[in-house]
Amino acid sequence: MTAPTLRDVAERAGVSIRTVSNVVNGYARVTDATKVRVQAAIDALGYRPNLMARNLKQGRTRIIALVVPALDVPYFAELVRLIIGEARARGYAVLIDQTDGDVERERELIMEASHAVSFDGVIASPLALTAADLESRHDPAPILLLGEKIFDSSADHVAIDNVTAAREMTAHLIGLGRRRIAAIGVHQDPTDGTAVLRTRGYREAFAQAGLTVDESLMVSIPHYERRHGAMAMARLLDHPDPPDAVFCFSDLLALGAMRVALSRGLRIPEDLALAGFDDIEDGRYSSPTLTTIAPDKEQLARAAVEGILARIESGGDDAPVEITASHRLVVRESTAGDAVRRPG
Repeated sequence: MTAPTLRDVAERAGVSIRTVSNVVNGYARVTDATKVRVQAAIDALGYRPNLMARNLKQGRTRIIALVVPALDVPYFAELVRLIIGEARARGYAVLIDQTDGDVERERELIMEASHAVSFDGVIASPLALTAADLESRHDPAPILLLGEKIFDSSADHVAIDNVTAAREMTAHLIGLGRRRIAAIGVHQDPTDGTAVLRTRGYREAFAQAGLTVDESLMVSIPHYERRHGAMAMARLLDHPDPPDAVFCFSDLLALGAMRVALSRGLRIPEDLALAGFDDIEDGRYSSPTLTTIAPDKEQLARAAVEGILARIESGGDDAPVEITASHRLVVRESTAGDAVRRPG
C-alpha cells in the first residue's frame, strides 16, 4: 500500500498542497479552522511527514556524532546510554564511533568527522587531541569536548573537577590513618589528562596533610584496564614495604587490584584499604563493595547534549564554555568495612 502524500492530504482537506505544508511545518499564516481540517485529514490518512527531507531542507540532519575511546569500558558505556537518552528527548539521534585509543583514528574521527557522514555536531572524549589539532580543524560541525582535557581550546568542554575529586579520595584514605597510600594509574605521557589531573590531586592531599609521597608507590600503567590494575597490585605487594591503602585512578583498575589482593590472602579493608574512580555499576556489586568517586554522569550527559545543541542552533563563534559537573565521594566496604555493612 502506497504511503499517503501531501497531495492526498490536500485533496481530502480541500486545500492546497502549500497550505498542508504550512500546517505540517508549523507556519503561522494558517487559520485555526484550516489547521483543524488539515489535521483531521492527516489523522484519517495516517500521513507521516518526511522528517529527513525536512531537516535536509533546513540544512540539518538532527544527528550528533559521539566519539569515545572504547564502548566496552563500563564508564563510557553508561555515559553513552545517558547521552543517547538526552539527545533523543530533544529530537536528535546519536551516531557512535570509538577510537580504540588509537591517536590517528581519534584525529580522523574528530578532525574531519562530518565530511564522511553528515551530522550537525560532535561530542568527543579525546585521549590525545591537542589544542593545535583543534586549531587546524576545518570541519564545519561544532565540537564539544567531554572529559579530562588539559589544554585551552576554542571548543566547549564538559568535565568534573578531577583534581579536587582525587584530592578528596586521597584525604579520605589519609583520614583513615593510612600513610603508605599507593596510586595506580599514573602515566608518563604528560598529555594524558586523566592521569595528570588525578595525580595532582593525590599529591595535593599529601601536601595538605603535611605528608611526603613515596614515589615508589606510584605505579604507571599503559591502560585503565582490569589486567593492568592486577599487574600493578602484584608489583606493589612485592614491594619491600607494601602499601596499607591503594587509590586506583579508575574502578576497572581497582577491581583488578582487588582480585590480586584477595588472592594473596589480604583482608580488605583491614589489611589494605582500596578505592577507585568512576562509580561503575560493577563496583556496587563487588565483594567488598568499592569506595569510589562518583561523577554525576546524568549531569555530564545533559550538559554535553545541551552544549552541542546550543552551538548547532547559534552557529556563532562565541567564547568557549567550560562546564564543571558535580561529583561525590562514595564510601563503601573497601575502605570502611563493617561501618557501611551495618543497617542504618
